[in-house]
Amino acid sequence: MFGMSSTTTELADLQRALGQLRTSVGALRSRYGDVNAVRRISNDVERLGIDIAELTSLPVPRGGAGPGAAETVIVPDTPYDSSLWRDADDEGVGGQRGY
Repeated sequence: MFGMSSTTTELADLQRALGQLRTSVGALRSRYGDVNAVRRISNDVERLGIDIAELTSLPVPRGGAGPGAAETVIVPDTPYDSSLWRDADDEGVGGQRGY
């Protein structure tokens, strides 16, 4: 479970790490110039910044389950109705009908 301060701390840690990444990308750009690899890394860092900003604007979920959290689906242990499989063959095993 995440509380407000825990989530705030995590986001602050992410923002701090993002700042360090931006500094490192700047150093890479100074060393290697504007090559494709540096541009791709720079784009990735900017995308991270956009995602972190989006997370920052969301309400803090309670109980660790936010929007889009997986819902538990209970599957019964009872056997399926055999009529569901009436016209089906086992894929890869071959026909079971004797023709």
